[in-house]
Amino acid sequence: MKIEEPPKEKPYEKSDGERRGILIVNTGDGKGKSTAAFGLALRATGRGKKVKIYQFMKVPSARFGEHRMFEQIGVPVEGLGDGFSWKSQDLEKSAQLARDGWEKAKAAILSGEYFLVVCDEITYPLVYGWLPLEDVVETLKNRPRDVHVCLTGRRCPQEIVDIADTVTEMRPVKHAFDAGIPAQRGIED
Repeated sequence: MKIEEPPKEKPYEKSDGERRGILIVNTGDGKGKSTAAFGLALRATGRGKKVKIYQFMKVPSARFGEHRMFEQIGVPVEGLGDGFSWKSQDLEKSAQLARDGWEKAKAAILSGEYFLVVCDEITYPLVYGWLPLEDVVETLKNRPRDVHVCLTGRRCPQEIVDIADTVTEMRPVKHAFDAGIPAQRGIED
């Protein structure tokens, strides 16, 4: 095995651009999109910044590990959905919940009250046609200058990728589930 030499020079120069709110997208078929967004929320909270998290596919009563921890540190997480679409008994109700949820997230983004707004799993209602893509794009473009927004979910629409500042595509290389290992409490939930 070849051992790589550490770099002898700085890997990048410090940017001299102006600081402003950025639009971050975590997309792709790999694991870690929401987890990365939650890490960002923790980082901002650790710096004393105000954060709000909206989860478009989770039910309001969800009590996963992230909900328990964010509750302990005072970060509001709001479930806006009724679970994943394949479990829905009424897709029109699911679509209406997504639209109602978007109005809440949109108001939070435009209010300027939050340093960071996370819209977890928002790409699903966008891809399903439940949310008006044009309104989401316009809201993201016209948000207050210092508001950061992080969007997560598979198959992020190109229109959002085009206006985003940072886009990360999670790519699966290997996953325990494919080897027959069930989801683990504290890892997947």
